[in-house]
Amino acid sequence: MKSYKRGQTTITYEIEGDGHQILLLAPGGMRSANNFWNNMPWNPREKLQDQFELIGMDQRNAGTSAAPITENDNWEVYKEDQISLLDHLEVENCHLIGMCIGGPFIANLLKTYPERFKSAVMLQPVGIDQNRQAFYDMFDDWAKEIINEQSGPTTETMKKFKHNMWDGDFLLTATEQEVSRIKTPLLILMGNDLYHPQSTSRKIADLAPNATLFEKWKSSDFLEGANTAVIDFLNQHT
Repeated sequence: MKSYKRGQTTITYEIEGDGHQILLLAPGGMRSANNFWNNMPWNPREKLQDQFELIGMDQRNAGTSAAPITENDNWEVYKEDQISLLDHLEVENCHLIGMCIGGPFIANLLKTYPERFKSAVMLQPVGIDQNRQAFYDMFDDWAKEIINEQSGPTTETMKKFKHNMWDGDFLLTATEQEVSRIKTPLLILMGNDLYHPQSTSRKIADLAPNATLFEKWKSSDFLEGANTAVIDFLNQHT
């Protein structure tokens, strides 16, 4: 993997394949790193690199990326990492594919920089629906590996960071009204579990004016159809 520095932040990334460019925003919650795709039922690194150039990044403090953590950190620092990586690579316009935490990442990018993206695919986006404690617990499990009371980040810093990330509603980075204003073509492969509730996927599909919902995709009976749907969608908007 390659890396670049922006201030005290180091972002590692990998470029695979050739063709129209796609920024990959991996699953894994706070551990979102490009290698997490390799354990998913549908892996764009396997399915798409024959037709597209894939830009896969490790988010800050996940995988081999690193950055200072402050009590003011929130979704915005991730968004700026993602945009700065595209700027570093001189990518003016590309597609987005994100799974799990990649859903809120995508929404944040599309509401802020719609001109930078041709289309976006969200796979089982995370969302808040009577499950907030699960995200708190997930964050705490990650944070315990990072907390250092002497040199930082401290327990108190991480507590504030956690609430900055997971105290929101719905899709966390975008309100229902903001999603209704996203005109970028969206393909949503529906979630169906505690972290990725069906209600979040369905609501995004209902609100966004150019969204399509693909309900069944994770089992072996449906994966080939889902793969075709993603490729056809990307080609349609290339």
